[in-house]
Amino acid sequence: MKPRVLQLIGSFHQGGSERQALALTRLLKDPGECDVYLATLSREGVLLRDAEAMGFHEIPEFPLNSFFDLNFPTQVRKCSRFLREMKIDIVHTHDFYTNVFGMAAASMACVKTPIASKRETGGMRTAAQDTVEKLAFGRSKAIVANSRAVKEYLANRGIGAEKIRVIYNGLDLSRFEMPSDRRTQYLEKLGIRCDEKTKIITLVANLRHEVKNVPMLLRSARSVVAQFPGARFLVAGEGELKEDLERTAEELALKDNVHFIGRCAEIPTLLASSDICVLTSTAEGFSNSILEYMAAAKPVIATDVGGAREAIADGESGYLIASNDDRELTARLCDLLNAPERSGEMGKRGRDIVAERFSEQAQLAKTLELYRSLAV
Repeated sequence: MKPRVLQLIGSFHQGGSERQALALTRLLKDPGECDVYLATLSREGVLLRDAEAMGFHEIPEFPLNSFFDLNFPTQVRKCSRFLREMKIDIVHTHDFYTNVFGMAAASMACVKTPIASKRETGGMRTAAQDTVEKLAFGRSKAIVANSRAVKEYLANRGIGAEKIRVIYNGLDLSRFEMPSDRRTQYLEKLGIRCDEKTKIITLVANLRHEVKNVPMLLRSARSVVAQFPGARFLVAGEGELKEDLERTAEELALKDNVHFIGRCAEIPTLLASSDICVLTSTAEGFSNSILEYMAAAKPVIATDVGGAREAIADGESGYLIASNDDRELTARLCDLLNAPERSGEMGKRGRDIVAERFSEQAQLAKTLELYRSLAV
């Protein structure tokens, strides 16, 4: 008898956790080894169309205001009834909010196999949130970490290593096979005139958390532009920090060279139009952006935090640099801009690494293996 699996997603906004949860849901539906269900804390976001395209048209919603008001237990009871009615065997949650909510509902409904997830190593949660999530982990039967760095982080917080399973994010490489002749048209749509001297450096990150450290990129951009006036820095992402970052760019006289393009619905096209991709975070779990950069065959320069070292072959597919070191970022960017042939070779090596180690097929196989191993 096939297990009945519920994937609980926080929302349908374009965050890394949301995209990974939906991608896993799609993968699990294909082989038919599970009966897959989808529920959410919020039906808001552009990714809802993707869920509907998979056949999920009536997605149960359990909206939260806070963990500390009367609505929280009300929604937990509502979700618990749904889990019992649908005879769910496995509840799989994917981020902080769904971990706390989903583990509570699964416990109340006596679900056999509650599985939580962790995708970050620090800098994102308050001490109180860490404590609440640790309690949620205690209710889980397993915790999926998306890198060895995240597993180590959890183990150092006193969570039993035997409970933590490392399953890397998976990517569909076919999404990133974009023709290069769309570059000029795409950049012009963003308001960027393109010629042979135009070099595009791209950062994809949410602008809700200071941990993404976009100011590091801006400081480096000022130095790079002094040597390469045709350099254009694209920051793709949305969040409440955007206005402050735009002011910082203006103060650094970078208004014409730095473009905050907001939420990007065409990530493969954006990356295909880029020359170099960067990530400047002070902390990460395992960045989905890094894998997407590599899948698009772009050289990557990333701070050596979280699981970055598990994906990037330093000096072969890109460079790992010290956190908050904009001088090193500048040096590496200029190195690559001065050597486009080597930059292209690094990008090709990165795509090969993704194909070898971070495919959707590998993620699916390990997830099904985990489900089977916990079915007792």
